[in-house]
Amino acid sequence: MPSSITVTKTAEDAASKALRVTVPVERVRAAEDKAVQQYARRARLPGFRQGKAPEAVVRRRFSNEIKQWVLEEVIREGWEEAKTSESLKPIADPAVRNLKFEEGQPVEFEFVVEVRPELTLARLGGFSLTRKVPQVTDPMVEEQLGRLREQRATWAPVQEGTPAPGQLVRVDIDDHPYSFVLGDGQAIPALEEKIMTLRPGETAETDVRYPDDHADVEKRGTSRKVRLTLHEVKRQELPELDDAFAREVGDFETTAALTEAVRGDLEAAARREADAGVREQLLEQIVQANAVEAPPSLVDRMLHGLMHAYQVPAERTEAFHQEFRPVAVGQVRRELILTTVAEREGLKATEADLDARIARIAEQRGSDPAKVYASLEQAKRLPELERSLTEEKVFAWLLAQSTVTEAT
Repeated sequence: MPSSITVTKTAEDAASKALRVTVPVERVRAAEDKAVQQYARRARLPGFRQGKAPEAVVRRRFSNEIKQWVLEEVIREGWEEAKTSESLKPIADPAVRNLKFEEGQPVEFEFVVEVRPELTLARLGGFSLTRKVPQVTDPMVEEQLGRLREQRATWAPVQEGTPAPGQLVRVDIDDHPYSFVLGDGQAIPALEEKIMTLRPGETAETDVRYPDDHADVEKRGTSRKVRLTLHEVKRQELPELDDAFAREVGDFETTAALTEAVRGDLEAAARREADAGVREQLLEQIVQANAVEAPPSLVDRMLHGLMHAYQVPAERTEAFHQEFRPVAVGQVRRELILTTVAEREGLKATEADLDARIARIAEQRGSDPAKVYASLEQAKRLPELERSLTEEKVFAWLLAQSTVTEAT
């Protein structure tokens, strides 16, 4: 019987383990013999019938393929042994590092694997929480109506004078064409300042200094000469806020009806904001009461996911990690708490919950539930919806264990 594979733990935190695996020579040779037999049966070599080529010929002809097959086999066997011996509950496939694979020697490598942390949540209730709904004011409603007007605005050419903030300019910068609204932060301030001294058709050269917080680290604080040509300036013309505009925006007969709908939307958003605030208070108190830690490996994984989602360039990794680490820590703690409570209390979303929510979405859209389901499935958003439903059930259960006071 082949010698046993040995597994030694080299490092760990609450959510990851590093394991050194040694596969003895006897196991490696057994895997190699198995690989040779596999290739011998399938091989079609000149001068030999299929499956009749000598072993030495097979080993020589398929040496690279056999080596790869052996490596994959011993890593697979090592992973099975590691899972069993360490009672692992992995949440992702392991990473393999520090591989040593030499002829006639044991194969050695390390697994780095993320595991689900075991949380002990002794206290989940008895907290005092405050829910405060922000007041929706008339200026807030007017601001939202202004945004609706901006969305349907037109742009009219400006024939005289120099451009001003809020106007759309079409320029060439070092012979590259650009269009942007001045003051919207799409160009560096020094560049905008120079553009606002030009008239359409004019060209100028200027020294531009990049700000110290510029997205491109290498350009921060540096200066260079650029050539600008201003081609066109346009000003925004907002539509009148009248009944015709209300009908254009949606199913509203009058401006008053549109205004009331906007106020209702803002009030609904304020209530959602208040609910989110209560949830964050609750999670923070659970974290403090139970000393919930965020394992570094999961925080790093969260940061990597955020960088990918925001398409952050590699050269900004260090700055991004420093800025967003508190966000990642909070998110990891949140997910650990919610997952633990969902499993402990049996609060995971069911198929019936999913069907009911899809039916509600379909009703709101005036669509068929089957079509909504197919659309969500195609967009791979069903897991996201399921997680959202689970969160709702967990928060409902947790809030029932505490006291929520409405604040004015």
